[in-house]
Amino acid sequence: MNENKMNINWYPGHMAKTKKQIMEDLKLIDLSIEVLDARIPISSQNPDIGKMIQNKKRLVVLNKSDLSDQEENTKWVQYFKKKQIPAVLVDSVTGKGIPEVIKAIETIYDKSYYDLKGRVGKSIRVMILGIPNVGKSSFINRLVKKNIAQVGNKPGVTRQKQWTKIGNKIELLDTPGVLWPKLNEKNAMYLAYTGTIKDDVLEITEVSYQLLRLLVKDDKVNLMQRYQLQEKEWSHIFSNHETTKNEKIVKLMELIGKKRGALISKGEINYERVAMILLDDFRSGKLGKITLEKVEEK
Repeated sequence: MNENKMNINWYPGHMAKTKKQIMEDLKLIDLSIEVLDARIPISSQNPDIGKMIQNKKRLVVLNKSDLSDQEENTKWVQYFKKKQIPAVLVDSVTGKGIPEVIKAIETIYDKSYYDLKGRVGKSIRVMILGIPNVGKSSFINRLVKKNIAQVGNKPGVTRQKQWTKIGNKIELLDTPGVLWPKLNEKNAMYLAYTGTIKDDVLEITEVSYQLLRLLVKDDKVNLMQRYQLQEKEWSHIFSNHETTKNEKIVKLMELIGKKRGALISKGEINYERVAMILLDDFRSGKLGKITLEKVEEK
């Protein structure tokens, strides 16, 4: 476990085909909704989407906002507002924020504009965009109040083009999740933390180790509470000037492993098991409400 650069290769063949289909479908729609992960709003935003959308009206949905820090959520809404892109906080599991999304769509919808285009009385056509695993299908199911989009925990599970009506005013077009060809190392790691890049693509212990480095910096309280760490145990690790930061993170992983019984023969630490515990706790929110990407960093 180290800070050396890793080679990131993640662009399945179907992604290029999906991107081409989106370009064609954009000709049919009036408004695009981009679903982002509120914990990593920038890393979960496909930079190609902005180029593809061009002059289309836009709305950002910051999904999984129940798992992210509430103060940071507010900052991110303001961040997009300054870019003249409306943003709505949503929790697709409970449906929180869905009414606000409907209201935002209707607010963006300019009836006089569409009347001039000869579409009097026609519903506004909305495309749902987003990379894999941001909760796009769950969001759509909440919007239409029934399970019409396939939901899964593996990237790219949405397969076919689907049109769905919401009342008489809105018609939705779902699209498969699509990544982009070149991922820089930082973005790739953020996507790995949240599970967008599958655990078998990158070394899981390395991903967990890098995540722990971030959490030690900004979320000490969350770690101590979740794993019942004592202040003296923390100080024993991080006050030792004879060890490097890398070694301190490894020692913290070992301590968490002991606390959680992640051991193999002769009491040795099962690092892969510790890695899964950390990642599962972060992804499920058991580590608390955590935003990895801060507005101040952008």
